[in-house]
Amino acid sequence: MSFLTVRQASDKYPAFSEASLRWIIFNSKHNGATAFLRKVGRKVLLDEDGFVAWVDGQKEI
Repeated sequence: MSFLTVRQASDKYPAFSEASLRWIIFNSKHNGATAFLRKVGRKVLLDEDGFVAWVDGQKEI
């Protein structure tokens, strides 16, 4: 299991800007993103595998 900061996730997955990731985090109680988020103190970390699985599950078009 590896964790990424918002900036690291944005750098690794350029389809997601820091702003869009922060929006996902802010709305996590409504969009199911709480499954891959971890809060350590004031820092929010994303479980990389969980994030990729969550994105894969968003198949609405």
